[in-house]
Amino acid sequence: MNDIQHKEDIQYLVETFYHSALTDQLIGPVFRAANFKLEAHIPVMVAFWETILFDVITYKGNPMLKHLELNRTVPLKPAHFERWMKIWTDTVNNKFEGPIAQKAIVRATSIAQLMEYKINKADQKTGL
Repeated sequence: MNDIQHKEDIQYLVETFYHSALTDQLIGPVFRAANFKLEAHIPVMVAFWETILFDVITYKGNPMLKHLELNRTVPLKPAHFERWMKIWTDTVNNKFEGPIAQKAIVRATSIAQLMEYKINKADQKTGL
């Protein structure tokens, strides 16, 4: 297996991840409830991960705000974050190996932990 080296690798990773995530019994319904459009979301996620992994600034947005908004529609629970991380980690490990692949897992873990924390804090403020 090769490491993640190019934007095309990120595209493949993101598409493979979402194929699994959308069919997952736990987190698949979250995407459906959010009126998720895969064809619009994939390029955004490729840009996001290209920015994270290659320090090429192609992503402009605020994923935290998007997930806080999503949480108002579909409450995001620890199990959702755990499953997202399992699918992400399995996808990375099954398709790539090397320092950038490991960076993808480490950064995703940090992002998931921060999102879960901020969503939990927002829920406490609103009494959810």
